Amino acid sequence: MEYAGERIREENQPGEKKVIPEGAALTVTGPATAEEKGLRADVFLAARLGCTRSNVQHDIQEGLIAREGKPVKANYKVKTGDVFQVTVLPPADLEAKPENIPLDILYEDEDVIVVNKPRGMVVHPAAGNPDGTLVNALLYHCKDLSGINGVIRPGIVHRLDKDTSGVMICAKNDKAHLSLAEQIQKKEAKRTYLAIVRGNIKEDHGHIETQLDRDPRDRKKMAVVPQGGRWAATDYEVLERYGKFTVVRCRLLTGRTHQIRVHMTYIGHPLVGDPKYAPQKTCFSISGQALHSEQLTFRHPRTGEWMTFTAPVPEDMQTILTRLRHGQFH
Repeated sequence: MEYAGERIREENQPGEKKVIPEGAALTVTGPATAEEKGLRADVFLAARLGCTRSNVQHDIQEGLIAREGKPVKANYKVKTGDVFQVTVLPPADLEAKPENIPLDILYEDEDVIVVNKPRGMVVHPAAGNPDGTLVNALLYHCKDLSGINGVIRPGIVHRLDKDTSGVMICAKNDKAHLSLAEQIQKKEAKRTYLAIVRGNIKEDHGHIETQLDRDPRDRKKMAVVPQGGRWAATDYEVLERYGKFTVVRCRLLTGRTHQIRVHMTYIGHPLVGDPKYAPQKTCFSISGQALHSEQLTFRHPRTGEWMTFTAPVPEDMQTILTRLRHGQFH
């Protein structure tokens, strides 16, 4: 079951029966088994509903989860036979609107626009990020974008994580979108990333090939899985070594969610500053993972001309590189 990302608090007077909002659904869990006895309610419900504990805890705070008609607490210890009633609110309708947000434009014509996305900017609106995104900025600047991905992701051919900076290409019409998407799918378009990782990578070059899927313990993360999932491949080369840290250039052969972040963690070298896959403290000041989309090469969808664009290393990563080169990381 998918939880609505945006919840609406209902105010009810004491003694009033809680009214289920229009469009909401009431879900009743099956009875808790003897094996589930003693689990916290949030742990039990997260497993039963296929969502995260934070989702469940949020809904408990909103009064959307009950047992025997009474609100339940997150730390309630489940008893054998317990049944819970869960009110699932409908997802909020999202529509991307133009916003006057500055863009660092590397190239633009009637078919495509290439931008240098800053760290901290979300690519398209979603629950929790309804505005302030790259799409909002593009709609203000371009007026026309391809409509293949709908009203929430117009023009978006490929994504960068919120805290990954660098070069991105967006399509202004459907013909350009289809051409660019095909180039990415057929691995004709080339994408390289600059990353700063923990540890000393001994090999000068490497190839990582795995299956990636949602982490069963945390649905907001991706993980390498023994079977199922989707095939993912990354090539990397070492550029600089500094004992406890290594600077690498990664080339994507596929474009899976969090691919470089998961793959580098998988080989024991997580990205510096990665809050999701390497949450340990770092001696550097950076908000998010030290990962930058450095270069993108593609064939222009109208002319067929090969084009390459490079985004300069952002200031926060450049500061880290300078400190590494001067031995200032102890």
